[in-house]
Amino acid sequence: MPMSLPRSDYDPRRVCLNPFPDLNLNLGKHRRTIGIYLAGALFALANWTFLDAAILSAHAHPPYDEPQIPPPVHVQFADWVPGICSLLGMVIINLIDKDRIRGDDYGDSNAVWRARLFLFIGFAFMAGGLAGSVSLLVLKYIMMDYPEQYTYYGYANVSQNVALMLSAVVLWIAQSAQTEYDYSLTL
Repeated sequence: MPMSLPRSDYDPRRVCLNPFPDLNLNLGKHRRTIGIYLAGALFALANWTFLDAAILSAHAHPPYDEPQIPPPVHVQFADWVPGICSLLGMVIINLIDKDRIRGDDYGDSNAVWRARLFLFIGFAFMAGGLAGSVSLLVLKYIMMDYPEQYTYYGYANVSQNVALMLSAVVLWIAQSAQTEYDYSLTL
């Protein structure tokens, strides 16, 4: 059976046979710190966007020319659920020890598949949150043909979930990067 990788590069412990590209951004010794702050900024932007929509929804007024007509839609609990799912997924993903996924530690043999299972569960939560926010956008806001000021609530929900996913990926990559204090010993 021919392998796609040369025999010298083959490692049976690898999850993905296609390695991620090595991005040499020349950020120096502060690469990890910059990545962590960028992930935090994405996290803050995600939650600020949705909270902005929730506050706007709570203080929505009827049109001034027709004060008897209430606003047609508000942010309700169903709008919060996709963000909560994505947040739980982000927490699960970033609590996993990266060495356990690679199988670098030689402790419990079941720890590798359990770590990979929890990684899958975390990504499933995040994907479910994104799918839920897109379906809420389409079913609750776009199909009902609300004015643009009300469809913003759905767009804010989707952007929250996308930014949370990006934040999780940036934090994962930043935490996997070596710092200046890590030593790489090769024999």
